[in-house]
Amino acid sequence: MLNFSGRNKIFDLQIPDKNLELVYNFGTDSESENKIIHGDNLIVMKNLLRDYRDRIKCIYIDPPYNTGNYYRNYRDRFDNDRWLFMMYPRLQLMRELLSKDGSIWISIDDNEVDYLKIICDEIFGRQNFITHVIWEKKYSPQNDSRWLSDVHDFILVYAREKMSWRPNLLPRTAEMDSRYKNPDNDPRGVWKSADLSSRGSKFQYEITSPTGKKFLPPIGRQWSFSEEKFTALLADNRIWFGKRGNRAPSLKTFLSEVKQGTVAKTIWFRDEVGDNQEAARELKSFELEKFFSTPKPTRLIKKILRLSTAKDSIILDAFAGSGSTAHAVIDLNKEDQGTRKFILIESEKYIESVTAERIKKLNENFSFYETE
Repeated sequence: MLNFSGRNKIFDLQIPDKNLELVYNFGTDSESENKIIHGDNLIVMKNLLRDYRDRIKCIYIDPPYNTGNYYRNYRDRFDNDRWLFMMYPRLQLMRELLSKDGSIWISIDDNEVDYLKIICDEIFGRQNFITHVIWEKKYSPQNDSRWLSDVHDFILVYAREKMSWRPNLLPRTAEMDSRYKNPDNDPRGVWKSADLSSRGSKFQYEITSPTGKKFLPPIGRQWSFSEEKFTALLADNRIWFGKRGNRAPSLKTFLSEVKQGTVAKTIWFRDEVGDNQEAARELKSFELEKFFSTPKPTRLIKKILRLSTAKDSIILDAFAGSGSTAHAVIDLNKEDQGTRKFILIESEKYIESVTAERIKKLNENFSFYETE
């Protein structure tokens, strides 16, 4: 357990019941679950429990990193105890909002990642920790850095219940599929060859190629299949000896039979998910660049949503900032004909002029309903 000043007061916090101050409902009618809510996210989330307890499939947050700086629209300087006191009850409410098969993704950097991990272990359970994702946020090193130039952030990932949560596969890329060819015009389609040997198996026998050349497994390895299984694969035209029939045997793996997706890695490079510069260009395209110094790129959040949501999921961002999460939801829905909904919470005054304005500019098809 992590002790910090004010910890005991957290459990006595009296969070008031309050009518939510919506800035906009976006959608086709005034009851849409696409919401932008103005207010203290602690109070807002407490009151969202009435309708959304156990319903949120994915929470993404980009909270203050506690870097010790003052940015254009918010302060990012707390002492460590105050930062923990701010985060702890909010994370507790997020856990209650998550569905049993839901997950939370938290952007953070070196300043607080270790402390954040400890309190998340307490709140979500250490057994529900998934991973630290490393995101390459910058292209160039900072030559004026006094020590090492930091070029990455972390994304801390927890499931509400790890055994009930599985990430989605990522779509296969054209580059991946281009590795599959069909040099022998196999009617089953394109394929690529895979090693027929492995370590730890026990099958040792001689294989004869169509040209009569003999092969044994490489030193320290054995064939992956029994001789009986190999004979069956050979009869099914699943063994490849090269175009001339004199190469070491390999196994034909057909594209039609592999997973139609890929497992995500824990290092995300800027060329696949964007960086801070790309995020700044996105804001500039909406004429909103003057408001934020370090926004998150839409591609980064879209990858999180691809991994963590279904087409009809509800997504919460309790530190909404420039509205990147809603942007990602809208873009992803266009790509896969989804009906995902977003709930954004922001306490700052720019919520209407920036956060909501971005969504209005992004999608003219959205109707929006101002609240009283």
